[in-house]
Amino acid sequence: MAPDAAIADRIRTALAHYLKRDASTIQPHHALREDLGLDSMATIELLFRIEEAFDFQIPDEDLQKLATVADVIAYVEGRLKPSPPTRAAKRTTKRLPVKKKG
Repeated sequence: MAPDAAIADRIRTALAHYLKRDASTIQPHHALREDLGLDSMATIELLFRIEEAFDFQIPDEDLQKLATVADVIAYVEGRLKPSPPTRAAKRTTKRLPVKKKG
């Protein structure tokens, strides 16, 4: 699935605003801690802002999965992606024997 540019832009903009830097300097491959310098509390605060922006909650057990900007983008896209419609069970039809003319 190709990343939704609007979601990626909103996340990068939120990061840029929080870090007080230009959004163009934040790349998907950047690690939240090592590259962007976020400590545990800053990461939690940032994710709280993302929860507010996209109107959903990130369970605590999911927080440790979010190590890079790309992880955050993919997570948000996955949460916002509409669930596929459920398919009704295929109905089987019985074929009636064909009468031969003869």
